Amino acid sequence: MRSIAVTFAALFALVAPASLSAQAESWPSGTVKFIVPFAAGASPDIIARILGEKLQQRTGKPFIIENRPGASGNTGTDAVAKAPGDGLTIGISLFGPMGMNTVLMKNMTYDPFKDIAPVTMLTSQPSVLAVSNELGVNTVGELIALLKKNPGKYNYASIGRGSLSHLSMELIAAKSGTEVVHVVFGGSPQAAQAVMQNDVQMTVLPAVSVVPLATDGKMKILAVTEAKRSKFLPNVPTFAEAGIDGVEASAWNALIAPPGTPPAMLEEIYKQTAAAMNEPDVISKLAAQMIEVRTSTPKAMSQFVRDEMVRWGVVVKAAKIEPQ
Repeated sequence: MRSIAVTFAALFALVAPASLSAQAESWPSGTVKFIVPFAAGASPDIIARILGEKLQQRTGKPFIIENRPGASGNTGTDAVAKAPGDGLTIGISLFGPMGMNTVLMKNMTYDPFKDIAPVTMLTSQPSVLAVSNELGVNTVGELIALLKKNPGKYNYASIGRGSLSHLSMELIAAKSGTEVVHVVFGGSPQAAQAVMQNDVQMTVLPAVSVVPLATDGKMKILAVTEAKRSKFLPNVPTFAEAGIDGVEASAWNALIAPPGTPPAMLEEIYKQTAAAMNEPDVISKLAAQMIEVRTSTPKAMSQFVRDEMVRWGVVVKAAKIEPQ
């Protein structure tokens, strides 16, 4: 698939000298390639474009967004892993290519814990459990009771094998002692459409994909897959509130760099990125997509990803999902 490259240079050719003073020598001059492992328009792409624009304002460097989709995010993430560690290549990555794909896929071309330098967490995004109106349930408790009476009768949609939507439903089934049948669709719109038509009866998807449909009465949202209620959905309960503990499944994105990037350079990229992400206009733009800014140190990011691998590895094993 042909790469899609977009530069912000034309938009920000005139940068005030004062805005450049915060940039240390440890991030060298030159055009920065910002690799996105998914197609234009996907959440990681939206985040990268907003961040790239802001980093260009802050540093005066041109930032080029390069979309490298394929292999569930592995293609673009591998491109970052193979790039020179000179500070002129960074990437955005997430749940699959930064960890779970190593469990779910054979013949990985990189090791996310050896071939990737963590920079910072960027964002988290709430997901929700949504159900068909025809299912006739209004709460998680009612849904679980129905599923327990009819094991294996009902289906759920996911956006791909090993995706967060897939593993989230497997986690819900395991925690609630229920059995539902997995049906894969090509993306969030297709999965949501299938629920609206009652081709499948439920799904876990990013809230931003579901809320407009639920608002229009086309499906019902029963719970948010967060430890606490989302600020974007204050009236939607958590699974813990519904009596099912341990169901937490946020979609997250993180900034990565090639493995040979010097520590001082990584530190400068981290500082510039954290400052950019926490500027009010960036927070506002992302909030419009129900995306919450969540920056961290490189060390904290590395530990978070490892913890995610352990936590979801248990779910994969329990669900008997074999690598392919």
